[in-house]
Order: sequence, then structure tokens, then C-alpha cells
Amino acid sequence: MDDLERALHAAWQVRQEHFAPQITFSYPLDTALVSLTGDQCGLQCAHCGGHYLCHMQPVWSAQVEGAPSVLISGGCDFQGRVPVTEHLDQIREISQGRRLNWHVGLISEQEMQAIAPYVQVVSFDVVGDRETIHEVYGLDKTPADYAATYAMLRRYAPVVPHITVGLRGGQLGHEQPAMDMLAQLGLEALVFIVLIPTRDTRYADRSPPEVEQVALLLAEARQRFPSIPIHLGCMRPRGDYRTRLDPLAVRAGVNVLVSPSRAAKEEAEALGLETIKTTECCVFDQD
Repeated sequence: MDDLERALHAAWQVRQEHFAPQITFSYPLDTALVSLTGDQCGLQCAHCGGHYLCHMQPVWSAQVEGAPSVLISGGCDFQGRVPVTEHLDQIREISQGRRLNWHVGLISEQEMQAIAPYVQVVSFDVVGDRETIHEVYGLDKTPADYAATYAMLRRYAPVVPHITVGLRGGQLGHEQPAMDMLAQLGLEALVFIVLIPTRDTRYADRSPPEVEQVALLLAEARQRFPSIPIHLGCMRPRGDYRTRLDPLAVRAGVNVLVSPSRAAKEEAEALGLETIKTTECCVFDQD
């Protein structure tokens, strides 16, 4: 039995001990996507380059009728902050009768206080080493800055930390320190996403991390956080990559899988898991 098989076996045992035999498959089509900055971003990060903002509605013209929830995001300024206090009139209107999930970046406590009445959950990207922060975001920040912001945000709203596997151009390195940080500060759920080499970005010609590396990290996280819901989120490569990764993620004991491949569904059935389907952003799905 190789290292991955041993890790998957151990992770599955932990999952069985701490969770019911259920898995949530999330299809987040009912969560509207709204950007506070349109398609503009000051940072133009190596892995995104503002590309994903183009798939969101600008807040000043957003149409969210019929959506039970909304993801509020946007581009960052040169300090890594999303301008969350802009367009509060529109946010107030959007929030009526809806749950809001925010991407906020490294905002201040004053800014968080201003938006707190409209926040149901914050999705916060945790980065575990300075070199990754500098290379990917171009920020003169440290993991301590991320830790301080994360701790502050938790005083005002539920926060679901996100770790991007292979964030530094497909290389692993920051993920374990990020988990160390979260183990020290505390967490109620954890989302993993995976680098997608994206056209017209600085990482366009890179490769995502090896599937086996991601699966091993998921298995380690399951053992490290035995009673915390672990998600494999929507941002991960599609096609053959997802076909290979998703069933391994099921075996690694994830609780929530977004837009699962057919292979993941088959693996869940083979393992005797009852499947629960949801239609909103996965951070609203807590086992």
C-alpha cells in the first residue's frame, strides 16, 4: 500500500467515526455573482488577472431577482482589500431576503463593522507563506497579516477559510502552514480549491498540482480536522483532472463536493454514502 492509499484509508476511517454516511453535492446555480468593481482589479494577480470578475454582474447594474443568495466579491486594491464599503445602498437592496457570502480580502475592522449587517458568511483566502503572497498577489504582506484579518473577521460573522492548493503556479508549499495557522486560530469549516491555469494570466502556461498531491492534502486535512466539514470547492480544473481527483476526494472524506464528476458520484454510491443535493454556494452547506 503506497502513501496515498494509506492516507486515504486513514482519512476514511476518521470520516466514518465523526460523520454520518452522507455527502453533499453542491450545484451553486442559484447563487448570483456580483462584483463591487465590475471587471476591474488593481492587483491583477498571477492566477486570476481579473478574468473571473468578467463572469460576475457589476453591483451597480446587478439583477438578482429570484436568487436566494448572492456572492459579493470584486477586485482588490494595492493593499489586498476589496472596496466593501462602496455601493452600500445597492448592497442593502440586494440583501433583502437573501443570504450574502462575501469575499473581502485584507479589509480593516472599521470596514467589516460597516458591512456586518449584510453578511451571512465570509469566504476568506488563507495564504501560508510570504513568498507565495508576494509572487501571486504582489503584496508586501505576511501570513501574520492574513491571520490577523481572519481573527478579526470571525468576531463579526461566520468565516469559512479557503486554501488554494498549488496557488504558487501549481507548486505546493503554502498549504501546510495555512493549515497550521487555522489549527491555531480555530475554524468551523474548510474549503479547498485548486489552481486553474487560466488564459491571459501570468500562470497561463503552468500546470495544476498533481492530482495525487491534492488528494493526499485532503486526506491529511481530514485527519488533522476530524470533526470539521471539509469542502472541495468549485474552483478546480475540469475534464480529466476532475474525473481523477473527485473520487479520491470522496475517499479522503470530504463532506461537500461542488459540481462533482460522474466518477465521484459512483464512488460515493460504492462507499454507501447518501447524497444530498444543494443549489447554492457551498459555504452555506454545513454538515
